Amino acid sequence: MILSFAPGDTGATASALTLGLPTLMALAAYLAAASAGERFAAVLRIALVAGWLAHAVAIVVDTAGVGTSHLGARFGFAPALSVTIWLVLAVYGIESRFVPLPGVRRALAWLGAATVVLAWAFPGELRPHALSRWAPLHWVLGIASYGLFGAAVLHAAMLNRAEHRLRQHAPAAEKVLPAGMPLLRLERLTFRFVAAGFVVLSLTLLLGAWFASPWRWDHKTVFSMLGWLVFAGLLAGRRAFGWRGPRATRWLYAGAGLLLLAYVGSRFVLEVLLQRPPPG
Repeated sequence: MILSFAPGDTGATASALTLGLPTLMALAAYLAAASAGERFAAVLRIALVAGWLAHAVAIVVDTAGVGTSHLGARFGFAPALSVTIWLVLAVYGIESRFVPLPGVRRALAWLGAATVVLAWAFPGELRPHALSRWAPLHWVLGIASYGLFGAAVLHAAMLNRAEHRLRQHAPAAEKVLPAGMPLLRLERLTFRFVAAGFVVLSLTLLLGAWFASPWRWDHKTVFSMLGWLVFAGLLAGRRAFGWRGPRATRWLYAGAGLLLLAYVGSRFVLEVLLQRPPPG
């Protein structure tokens, strides 16, 4: 979060530091989790949970526009990334309770730290009023689809790494991840996240088309529709032809990339490169 205050205004300075405290705490915890060795797994896990909790508070403070003179929700490309990684961490936290996945903790911690800093530096645009009473639900569903597809990408990356090990003539006993998850189970989880994300994305697009007036074929809409088509093709190919392995993950990465360009990419161009407020 970026707050402005007059020089010498110690009260405003203290307020800014207080409001930025959750961000600083999340950053410190994520960095601790990223730098801790695997032999300190308990410390790493505690640091990651602490970072996740502080990250949640930072998201609420930032997106609610706390500390500003205007009421309303504040959002943009960096908060969208921040919430997405927070949701992926939530999925990882739940899943790791049943299947330990130590190999991805450090990567997730670095991603959490990076998105926290981005959201602090680029807090986004303040919207005092929603364009429609359905707009908040549209935003929530859109971010939820980002989180589900982010979890699918995470699982696909683990699947690719495990399959690469098998192609390197690894013993048959190693046809599971180091944490003990069978490859077929990991593959099923990946596609469950894809299917759930596809359903939520479909609801997001339908809701957006319903309340949008007038309808605009802007970059966000075009990339969202292209991403939807790619995910639809992936699920259809999986069901009809049994797609799996590198072919399936390439489709997943392509769809996730298009979806990332839809909101985060277009907002980044408008907010950072062009430095003008997005149209909606």
